[in-house]
Amino acid sequence: MAKGQNFLIVQHMDWEGPGAHLLTALRDGEVSYRLLEAWHEPVPSLDPFTGMIILGGSPNVDEEEQFPYLRPLKKAIREVIAGGKAYLGFCLGHQLLGHVLGCQVGPLPKKSIGFITGELTPAGKAHPVFQGLPASLDLFKWHGQGVLPPLPPGVEILAHSPGAPVEALGLADNPKVVGLQYDNHAGAGDVRKWLEYDGPWALDGSGADPQTMLHTALAIEVTMGRLFRQFIRNFLQLA
Repeated sequence: MAKGQNFLIVQHMDWEGPGAHLLTALRDGEVSYRLLEAWHEPVPSLDPFTGMIILGGSPNVDEEEQFPYLRPLKKAIREVIAGGKAYLGFCLGHQLLGHVLGCQVGPLPKKSIGFITGELTPAGKAHPVFQGLPASLDLFKWHGQGVLPPLPPGVEILAHSPGAPVEALGLADNPKVVGLQYDNHAGAGDVRKWLEYDGPWALDGSGADPQTMLHTALAIEVTMGRLFRQFIRNFLQLA
């Protein structure tokens, strides 16, 4: 059961915290959490936590010189997995998971920004974290890098899209560990904030139109929120 669980949520940017859909899902599940601002706070002991949720951010997984906190954060991800705790990564959190699992992470041919349709793979359809969700999902994207196939043995592609070959990944023998390249935890208000703070980077060379993005975010917010809450219920049940 989700009630009584306690997660460490890792944030990389002061403006990019847990999105509205994630906060609602955690509140509905009566799940407590500690928010870690990783760029200036040390990673605490993981003992009190059910698991770790890592959000997206500007660093790339190999930029340890520029962002030294990535080293202890990667160590903590390894500890979470080895300790049998739950792990959920969004965007950079997904890429960091892929990196520590031995996947190649690098630039995509084009930034993937805005809304796109993704598809669950056979492994994704069978995975308990996606139960009750449709095989085709609206995804909210905000990235220029991604996990690149082929994946190492034991690591499965759970979803893909025209914008990224690995939209979700998991471990064949451990359903508690999941990475999502997309940011469906964000609500329409979060999309507006991201455009305000990071729009120049996101829109440069991506072909995305900010007004279309905001219109789509509002149009599908109720459905995306409902499906995301189902996903989080599944994840918390696994945790």
